Amino acid sequence: MKPNMGSADRIVRVLLAVVFSILYFTGTVTGTLGVVLLVLGGVFLLTSVVSFCPLYAPFGISTCPVKKA
Repeated sequence: MKPNMGSADRIVRVLLAVVFSILYFTGTVTGTLGVVLLVLGGVFLLTSVVSFCPLYAPFGISTCPVKKA
């Protein structure tokens, strides 16, 4: 897997994962929506750790900075 996520994208995803987790564990968001947000937060956290988003690949999107030769 070639990384396709830049630093800003990774930071935003980690922050969203933290917010979703806080909303779920404080009981602000419950039920099905809470579980969906918790799973989405887990996916965001996982993709930011590995620097690869599978949804970016088919569309050719990359937020990684271009390396200078």
